[in-house]
Order: sequence, then C-alpha cells, then structure tokens
Amino acid sequence: MITNLLVANRGEIARRIFRTCRGLGIATTAVYADPDADAPHVREADTAVRLPGAAPADTYLRGALIVEAALAAGADAVHPGYGFLAEDAAFARAVRAAGLRWVGPEPEAIEAMGSKTAAKRLMAAAGVPVLDALDAPTAADLPLLVKAAAGGGGRGMRVVRDLADLPAALAAARAEAAKAFGSGEVFCERYLPTGRHVEVQLLADAHGTVWAVGDRDCSLQRRHQKVVEEAPAPGLDPAVRAALHEAAVTAAKAIGYTGAGTAEFLLGPDGRCWFLEMNTRLQVEHPVTEAVTGLDLVALQLAVAEGQALPGPAAPPVTGHAIEARLYAEDPAHDWRPATGTLHRLELTVPHEEFTGRGVRLDSGVADGCAITPHYDAMLAKVIAWAPTRAAAARRLADALARARIHGPATDRELLVRALRHPAFLAGRLHTGFLAEHADALTAPDRDGAGRAALAAALADAAARRGALPSGWRNLPSQPQLKRFRSDDGTEHEVRYRLTRTGLRAEGHPDTELVEAAPGLVVLREGGLRRAYRVARYGNRVHVDTPAGATALTALPRFPEARVSADPGALLAPMPGTVVRTTAAVGDTVTAGRPLLVLEAMKMEHRITAPADGVLVELRATPGQQVETGALLAVVKSPEDA
Repeated sequence: MITNLLVANRGEIARRIFRTCRGLGIATTAVYADPDADAPHVREADTAVRLPGAAPADTYLRGALIVEAALAAGADAVHPGYGFLAEDAAFARAVRAAGLRWVGPEPEAIEAMGSKTAAKRLMAAAGVPVLDALDAPTAADLPLLVKAAAGGGGRGMRVVRDLADLPAALAAARAEAAKAFGSGEVFCERYLPTGRHVEVQLLADAHGTVWAVGDRDCSLQRRHQKVVEEAPAPGLDPAVRAALHEAAVTAAKAIGYTGAGTAEFLLGPDGRCWFLEMNTRLQVEHPVTEAVTGLDLVALQLAVAEGQALPGPAAPPVTGHAIEARLYAEDPAHDWRPATGTLHRLELTVPHEEFTGRGVRLDSGVADGCAITPHYDAMLAKVIAWAPTRAAAARRLADALARARIHGPATDRELLVRALRHPAFLAGRLHTGFLAEHADALTAPDRDGAGRAALAAALADAAARRGALPSGWRNLPSQPQLKRFRSDDGTEHEVRYRLTRTGLRAEGHPDTELVEAAPGLVVLREGGLRRAYRVARYGNRVHVDTPAGATALTALPRFPEARVSADPGALLAPMPGTVVRTTAAVGDTVTAGRPLLVLEAMKMEHRITAPADGVLVELRATPGQQVETGALLAVVKSPEDA
C-alpha cells in the first residue's frame, strides 16, 4: 500500500494528485524550485522539499535530486504528473532502483513509445494504421509537418508549405527539440490542415485487462498545443469510434502497457484515422473523461501501481458531455505573446462541484497573489463543464469563463468564450486550424464595451477619492471631469463627464444614467438597460467585470506626457525571456518579417522579426542572454541611413 506519495511536478497537476491522495488517506510530498517557494502546491502538501535553483533543467528535470527528496521525506511512491520527467524511462528506473514505487507504466513501455518514429514502426507492425514518415519529401507531399521524435507540447514542430523553407524549418525544429527534450531527432509527415486530433484514454492493469475509457477531441489548438478539449469526440461515426478504441487497445497490448495512457490519432476529413503517438502518462485533459465516466483516473493509477486489478472487464459507459478550456497567461491578439506579473485574483463566480461531480470544475495551479513568471508553462488553470448535451456543456463553460474574475496578466479568456459560442464550434466543425481560421472573430477588440468600462472605471475612481459621488447640484455649470485609460489593444479612451442636477452627463454616452457608484461597483442605466460593473484597481491597472465579460485598462495621466519616440527600426523585447538563437548578423540586408532572433518564454519559442526592409546595424542579443520587457534587441535601418 502507498502511504506517502511524492509528486515529481508542480502547479495544477500536483494539486490535482494531492486532492485524490487526501481522499484516500495518503500523505503527500511536494518538490519546489525557488520561484515556487510559496506556490499553492507547496502549501497544500504535508511535506515539501526544496530543489535549489529556478530553471527546470536545474530543478524539476533533475531525476537524482527528486529521488533524494523522496527518500528524505519518507515517501514510498513517486507520481510524475505530466511534463518534465513523466515520460523518462531512466527516471522511472531510478525511482524503482531506490526502492520506491513508480506510479506509471513499465520503463520498457515508456521507451517503446518514447520516440515517435520508433513507435510508428512498432504500431505498424501491430496492425495499427500510421501516417508514414517522409524521408525525402517532394512538392507532391506538401504541406509538411516537421516534428520532434521525442517529447510533445507543440515544441520542435514546424509547418512547411514550400520546399524552399524545409531546411530552415528542420534546423529550427532540431534546435528546439534538442533544448527541450535532449534529442534533436526530427522527421517529416504530411500535414492535414483540416484534420482532427482525436485520442483514446487507456487504463491497463497488470492482470491483462485494458480499458478504452472513451475518447476526446482536442482539435482546438494554438502552436500545435491544445486549448479546448472535449469528451466524447463529437460527430464520430460509430464505426470510426469503434476502430479508434480497438486500435488504442491493440497499441497498449503490443507493449504490455500498465497504468494510464493515451493513444493519439489524426482523423482526416474523409474519416480515415492514423496513429500519431502514445503518451505514457496522465493527460492534461483527463478531467473531461472523469466528468463523463464518474471515474477518478488518479485513484485508478494509484490502485494499478499497488498491483490491484481494474474493477471490471470494461470501463463504465459515457454519460453526457464535458468540455475543458485551458486558461493561459498570454495574449492571443498579439501572436499568443506570454504575459507575466502578479495574478491578483482568480475567481469563478459560480460554485464548482466536487472534481468528480458533474457541474463546473476548476483545476488551478495558482491562487490570488501568485507571481506568474517566464520559467514555466503559461497555463494558469483549466475550467471544465459537464452537461447532458454538448450544446449545454459549451453554454455552461462559456458562461463560467465570462463571469470569472481574472485580474492580472493578459489571458486567453475572451478567445475561449468566443470560441465556445462560435457557430462553427457549436455545429461540430472542428479541425486543428480552427483558431487560425477564425482568428479575426475570436480576437477582435470590443471597443464599444471597453468605452463603457472606461466610464465605469472613471466613476469608481471618483467615488474612491471622495467617499461617495456628490449629488450633482451646482449653482453654476461645472467643468467636465477628465480621465484617460488605455485598453490592452492599445486603444486610448478619454472619459469626460459631469454630474448635474438632472444626473450624469458623459460625452459619447448620451443615454447613460448613473444609478449607483462606489469604489468597487458602478451601476449604470444605458438606453433603459441596467448594468452593473464591478471595478478593481491595482496600481494603475483597472479590471472591470460584467456578467457579459471583462475589460482590463491602464489608467493614464490626465494630460498626455511628452514622449521620446523610439527609433522606428528598434526591436524591443515584447516579453521577459531567454535569447535562444540569432538568425542574422550585423550588416545583413533583411526584409520585413524575416526572423532575426528567437526568444523563449513560458516553454515556447517566439520569433522576433525585422519591422521593415533594411540593414541590421545593431544586434545586442546573444544566445543564453536573459532579457526583460522593453530591452533593446536589435536595430534595422534603411540602406540610406545605415
């Protein structure tokens, strides 16, 4: 029996596993890097062991250090979570060699699926359909997808639509894969722009039972990483669903698999499916399967690790529909730029039920006051909704996200709400290019809503400064009050208003009446419609929430300040991060949009490109350099000025 479990991970998945352990009476041990010293997963564990350092390579990726931590804390088992060392066969062996129980598949099974190219050969031999790797692709094979043979999460992947771009894509994918996974092996396969990503949840015990625990659709992705997942996969022909489940079980049996795992498939527009890879761990999106089956997959992982048999020959049937949305600290309107800073508040305004219950569930790695740093993945939380039908689940999830109060760095919340309400999504027209195809509709700024939010922010600020707004009576007309704000899309909002004997008079809002104003709440009647705006201010940042959504604003000085304009050819760091590599040299003639260097932040690479045609006259970035937002990276000038 497991009595003390160390989770070799951090954040949301560590908290998720601890939650099951508390219900089972198992003591918990956390590990933490220095930036996570006060993180929620550390506070919730019975025991926590420090891993000195900040970078994952110095902390969460040091298997020997984690084994030492488990022994020092008196743990008798290790759960790897997902990411980091979860699919590292050497780590699994080290855990077992130390006399600890490994909550995962046999190391040999991890190795068998560790290389996508080797896994494809193994699956093809077992009769599972695979998408062939292309050793010498031609124009007839376009478009291509360059993929890392090891690892996942969208790293080491590039789409190639012109053979002339293939060498550069291969080099970039190799470099990213080597840094992320310790292996620079990559391969090419056909890219299906409108293919669907469908996967089958597997559970297997050591007594020969293998469950196909339903399926999931994970087609809504950005940068080849999942954003929205749902179970069951909608619109599948029963024969296709049965074939996927059979192929997944065949794959598990072919390698003697035990524990939880996932077989991932690419589903073509014609209904044909191909094996992509097998993740030999628990998936990020496992809650949607729990919601439709009532299972606790972590509890079953622990039971299998203890040698118990699965409770029956087959998994329970699927009931209803569940959808999960990943809340990322990043800005979709600016090429998914990662965002850092203090998360002041993360609050769902609808109560979430028990995590195996059927309502709205929040799985989060952060809490109010947490610092969001560039060291780790940008995911803040997952919000999961279950309902009897897919349409009802989408509506419930969209409403929960829209009503949530999320104050701090920019997030993808608005994109998620719009995607869940989009007619194409509701009609089940899903594919991996969905977010790119509908990007304009999903990321367009709501300037009208931002203008109303700015008015509410101005009135809340006035109430905070005076205790309460004056009655509005004056013998003489007063000058209008002036306040200025900037929304995150760069739009500036100048609010001019005055309070008169007949009520509020605000420029641009002729039909708006003030009903109530306090520092945290402003109620307006707009064209006969009463709306409440909840306002929270943190320094010069203001968050305005309504049941329909939220707006983040930056309060500006009353009068514009004189600004020193930057050199139009200057490239400034858009985020804190690490310079991974440079792709140009001083003196090079460059064209607009050409990548000059690559920054890594939150486990993703971001290209910094030339703003215009010209000559690269300065390059201040060097590989390995840490830069802060606004740091000068390079300067491009026209040939005449160079």
